[in-house]
Formats: sequence, C-alpha cells, structure tokens
Amino acid sequence: MFPLSDENPHFLTPYTTYALIALNALAWLFLQRLGTEPGLGASVCALGLVPGELLQTLAAGTRVPMGPGVYCVLSASPNWVTPITHMFLHGGWLHIIGNMWFLWIFGNNVEDSMGHGRFAVFYLLCGLAAAALQMYANPRSGIPMVGASGAIGGVMGAYVLLYPKVRVKMLLFLGFIVTTFTIPAFWMLGYWFVAQVIGGIGAIGAHGGGVAFWAHVGGFVAGGLLVLLFRNRELVARHPYRGWSA
Repeated sequence: MFPLSDENPHFLTPYTTYALIALNALAWLFLQRLGTEPGLGASVCALGLVPGELLQTLAAGTRVPMGPGVYCVLSASPNWVTPITHMFLHGGWLHIIGNMWFLWIFGNNVEDSMGHGRFAVFYLLCGLAAAALQMYANPRSGIPMVGASGAIGGVMGAYVLLYPKVRVKMLLFLGFIVTTFTIPAFWMLGYWFVAQVIGGIGAIGAHGGGVAFWAHVGGFVAGGLLVLLFRNRELVARHPYRGWSA
C-alpha cells in the first residue's frame, strides 16, 4: 500500500515543508551526485550517522564495506554534526522519492498546526529522537544511517494525533491488479507503525545494513509526544477534521 493523498485542507502556505524538500533535493543533487559514485559513497561516509563511531564503541580505523571496493573508515574523532546531516541524505532514488512524498502528504497539515518556525524545530527534534533510539538499539553498528524517514515518522506521529479520522487515499497493488481506496489516517499510520515495530524486533541482533526500523519507531513516538507541546491551538481549531470528533 502507498498513500496518494489526504482529504485534509491546509490554510498556511507550507514554506517549511517546501524548504525541507528542497534541502533534501539539493543534497541529493550536489552532495550525492544523484546517487552516483563517488559522490554517494563519500557523502554517506562523511555525513551519515555511524552509531559505532559517534558512541566510540568501534575502534578508529575500522573499515566498513559499503559496496564493491567502497569502504568507510571510522574516525577517532566523532563528527557531531551527523545527527543533523544524516536527515538530509539518502541511499537511492526510491529512498528519497518515497520520503519526500510522505513528507509532502503529511507535512503540510502538521506545519499548519504549528506555524513555520515551530514545525522546523519539531522536525529536527523528531529526527534526533529517531537517531537516538536507533543508536540505543544497535550501538555497535558501523553502517552509516541516512534518510529523512525518522523525522518524517515524527510528522506522521503528530498527524495521527491531530487528524486521526482524515481519509487517506491509498494505492494498492494486488499482483497485476492496481486499485485505490480510502481509509482513516489512524488505520494507515497505525499499520505503518506496527510494521516498523515488527521489523525492528526482527532486526534485533542483525548485522549489516538495512532499514532503520527503530529510527522510524523513535521518530513516530517523539512526534506524538512533541506535538502536544508544539501545536498552536488556534491554528488547529481552524481544521474541520481535527481530533476524534471530526
């Protein structure tokens, strides 16, 4: 299943959502060279978040294989900007397109509930919470973590608290059959969250790369909690589909 749109109006021009999408796109173009080497590997190694390097649980000089003939060499001096920079890097075209699509669908309405500046701070805090839980789950990982999905998980956690009954139009593939249907946001986002928890449990003890399930879980939970602090009640009150009584 893949979300296509939601039936939720927004009143503010979502400048912060536009800016976040633009920053991710610019990083993909200029730092990651549209996913080609050596730009992709160099950016991931230099600006991706490596739990084992940041927490110093892996020895300096450890060579982490990233692909045929491509290695990241861990440093003795952690790069403390990577908890932020990793949110704006991606591992491939499907990775960035999927993340930006989710951010566009759900980000504009969450920004609408907070205002531009608050939403920017909220987004970054969710990304940091996501990274923290992923590092806690696998502190000795040498694989660089990249992607906006932890922060976007926070956006979805906020969305389901703010607008649980808004209808989301979904695209469904059933073999050769492609169809669409609509479901309430709490069903779609609840299913996504449960899938991340199950994936995270299945990944416990695993080595190597893959999906950072616990980052998704951490971001989602952080978003659901932080929205209670960051929402502007006057802005939320304008929405006809807010809350469970919508």
